[in-house]
Amino acid sequence: MKLARYGEKGAERPAVVDADGRLRDLSAHVDDIAGAALSAEGLAKLAAIDPASLPLVDEGARIGACVGRVGKYLCIGLNYADHAKETGKEPPPEPVVFAKAVSAICGPNDDVEIPRGSEKADWEVELAIVIGKRAKYVSEADALDHVAGYCLANDVSERAFQSERGGQWTKGKSHDTFGPLGPWLVTRDEIPDPQNIDLWLDVDGVRRQTGNTRTMIFGVAHVVSYLSQFMTLEPGDVIATGTPPGVGLGMKPPVFLRAGQWMTLGAAGLGEQSQLTVQA
Repeated sequence: MKLARYGEKGAERPAVVDADGRLRDLSAHVDDIAGAALSAEGLAKLAAIDPASLPLVDEGARIGACVGRVGKYLCIGLNYADHAKETGKEPPPEPVVFAKAVSAICGPNDDVEIPRGSEKADWEVELAIVIGKRAKYVSEADALDHVAGYCLANDVSERAFQSERGGQWTKGKSHDTFGPLGPWLVTRDEIPDPQNIDLWLDVDGVRRQTGNTRTMIFGVAHVVSYLSQFMTLEPGDVIATGTPPGVGLGMKPPVFLRAGQWMTLGAAGLGEQSQLTVQA
């Protein structure tokens, strides 16, 4: 099942994707793709609804982030060995964890702002995990039982803010619009192996990133289990799992985003995103 949210930012409505790829409104059955709706029971109720019985959504409607009321947006850094190498860092012995402000979350095709004073804005296509069941001290063997599904993410970054301004990475990851999610939340039953998903990203039609989640250093189950040792994961929490090589920082010489460019990215089974960069 593919779930989505549509409408103006801050007023998105829940939807499901039908067999023809069209959005069908779920508002009569659930208030949002969030919280209890992401539990196994909540998802089962939605899956039992015949999409053909639901109202069609206007094809011109804005697509919002595919999950609402996100409590935590966590990220794993340097989780592909070849990406770590291109940035001049050694593959980490444990997952590198940082947070992205939830105010950065936006729709998959919304404009992405280049922050004021930015000189090193960058792109990162990623697989994101959406938690569906509370997770605290869960084992790796049980970790996937706590996952509602997966979505495509662009972990937009400002490298100077991230690494040259002191402190942790969060300030380089959290500008408004730095967190496009979607277009869909694809439930776990449709992604039998999250460690075999092709990822790609283009800038202005030029392929910059190509990868597959099989080359992640720490897989999805390990990441969920690991994080649950340090904090409780709640339904609707989002975890971006790292990016494959090809980021602007890793190019020789480095290449960074400027206003007026297009990022297009996708992941097998998870859909595509397209963003125009604009000046903040």
